[in-house]
Amino acid sequence: MDTHLRSVAKGISWRVLATMVTTIVVYLYSGELVAAAIVGSFDALAKIVLYWGHERIWQRITWGRIMPTVFSP
Repeated sequence: MDTHLRSVAKGISWRVLATMVTTIVVYLYSGELVAAAIVGSFDALAKIVLYWGHERIWQRITWGRIMPTVFSP
């Protein structure tokens, strides 16, 4: 199971890349650098929170996991 900090770190590392893509797409569409930066920033913050929540929910779901078995001597 991941710690809360690890889930946040994974979210941030992914969002850096994804935010760059969003910012570039908005800039290419609008030609407005400030608008692209604002949209990219809001997108990053919202999706970090959503990713963290999604990860934490899936940590509670056991479906599809292979659970280690413990053998007693």
